[in-house]
Amino acid sequence: MKLDRRCFLKSLSISGAIFLSGKTVSAAEFFNSRKKVKLRFIVASDGHYGQPKTNFDAFHESLVKNINNFCKEQTVDFCVINGDLFHDEPSLLPIVKQKLDQIQIPYFVTKGNHDKVSEARWEEVWKMPANHTFEIKNNAIILGNTATEKGEYVSPNLEFMKESLEKSQAQKNTFIFLHIPQIPWVEHCIDSPELIKMFENYKNIKAVFHGHIHTLDDIKVHHGIPYIFDAHFGGSWGTEYKGFRVVEVMKDNAILTYMMNPTERILEARV
Repeated sequence: MKLDRRCFLKSLSISGAIFLSGKTVSAAEFFNSRKKVKLRFIVASDGHYGQPKTNFDAFHESLVKNINNFCKEQTVDFCVINGDLFHDEPSLLPIVKQKLDQIQIPYFVTKGNHDKVSEARWEEVWKMPANHTFEIKNNAIILGNTATEKGEYVSPNLEFMKESLEKSQAQKNTFIFLHIPQIPWVEHCIDSPELIKMFENYKNIKAVFHGHIHTLDDIKVHHGIPYIFDAHFGGSWGTEYKGFRVVEVMKDNAILTYMMNPTERILEARV
């Protein structure tokens, strides 16, 4: 997983440079960028612990192992598991928490449509509400609930979002995590024009992160805001690989993001 400089330079000698998100950069520039990270976090979603006919224990063990291994090589500030932590059965909630508690960095969770428990039960187990905010290194983090106890898709509470976004203006950047996509990019998204319009009024929103769509591991842009997907690390369908996304905020406030599939870096992009 660790990118060895000597091996990289050897492979680079054929072309003399790499091509990254529309820009050709030298090996020196590439490795120097590793030193310029001021905030690094991981996003994973859709583990679906307990889904019948899937290797859900193995999926979770793989995620935990690979996140912990990654964190041995790179400093990571926190992780977000962005919804669908378990699969429908409420009794699975404390079990999946035991699995995820093996992640060796601070982690936070959002509630997905398959996480079919009340918000009160969610808060009881996770010790944080379904709508939650925190601040880290001059960045505001907003985690919103996008599903009912029955698994119905909903927009996050607009009053909570408005209050959180107002408060977040004191920070350099705002990152938002919502399991259900709120723009109908593909099937199984919803359309929340009032929320999306609200986002446009806050210029420090750096990115919005979604899970739910297991086949999407890319970035979509709407009115200048990147909406970033991380595919899945469990479940019965989706991308061929099961992995997680890494986001690096540089000292100049640029963002580098890539997927781990789960041990090799792919789909690197600047946003």
